[in-house]
Amino acid sequence: MSIIVTGGAGFIGSNFVLDWLAQSDEMVINLDKLSYAGNLENLSSLQGNSSHQFVKGDIADTNLLVALFAQYQPRAVINFAAESHVDRSILGPGEFVQTNIVGTFNLLEAVRAYWGALPAVQKTAFRFLHVSTDEVYGSLAPDAPAFTETHRYEPNSPYSASKAASDHLVRAYHHTYGLPVLTTNCSNNYGPYHFPEKLIPLMIVNALAGKPLPVYGDGQQVRDWLYVKDHCSAIRRVLEGGTLGDVYNVGGWNEKPNLEIVQTVCALLDELRPRADGVSYAEQVTYVTDRPGHDRRYAIDASKIERELNWKPAETFSTGIRKTVEWYLANESWVANVQSGSYRDWVTANYVERQA
Repeated sequence: MSIIVTGGAGFIGSNFVLDWLAQSDEMVINLDKLSYAGNLENLSSLQGNSSHQFVKGDIADTNLLVALFAQYQPRAVINFAAESHVDRSILGPGEFVQTNIVGTFNLLEAVRAYWGALPAVQKTAFRFLHVSTDEVYGSLAPDAPAFTETHRYEPNSPYSASKAASDHLVRAYHHTYGLPVLTTNCSNNYGPYHFPEKLIPLMIVNALAGKPLPVYGDGQQVRDWLYVKDHCSAIRRVLEGGTLGDVYNVGGWNEKPNLEIVQTVCALLDELRPRADGVSYAEQVTYVTDRPGHDRRYAIDASKIERELNWKPAETFSTGIRKTVEWYLANESWVANVQSGSYRDWVTANYVERQA
């Protein structure tokens, strides 16, 4: 038996593959096109593991998908493949439309053809799990209830709009064709192997390099924070026991403003890797012009997955953020290797040019 994981060399996907193979010898076929955030170094510990088969390719490549399904006969497909950064979607929305919408459509078509031809027993057991985001729900007022699975979609960026479109396609393929789908909408992930363009790893990397710590606007944008390994355990649980066609919100029950996140990272670095001059890393905080259409607050109500599937996060924010900072301090060579020239150019365009 096997599963196909798309986007399995990215941040969340690679953590999922590593956790899966730490608990199971079921083969994982890992399909990733290795765009800027896909990194095979994330999977270096699996070298020589016959249960992990990496395939470089695009979910928009129908011929490749058909060949993979025919060769490996998977019992499930878990779709992590996506362009996932709001700022990049503002600068270049076309890639997000191509991967998140067209790619998901092509993947669904290939899955539908494969699933439709399976014998009855395998057809009943098959699952397609689509990994999405809380950003499809839009922005919340400070005192508004958290997003539930029935919250109306109101995406506000090209990224979230493209993910919303992919969610709608997945839903439609279930209701139109009977495809056995499951969807998860997660809050902000953090943890090991996070590409250093996102808030937490960017703060760690810049702090250690003595660079400014760029904070958008007033830094009071609120997000719910989910440790990536908790997210992986939730996906495994939904794949195992989720109701077909249903959506499950996956959150960490950790609503915090961005500025508090930055201050927490600085405090941990002050403790674990203090500056030579004895000054707090918080002195490096620099406020920059806010990004266009920046959603003010996201919050996930994850009570459904706890109620129906008995899942809840194992990590608090305090334990998860400490593990994350410790991982980056112990893996500085990984950070150096992912900081290519194109990454540095992107950081300059998005942060340096915004500084007041």
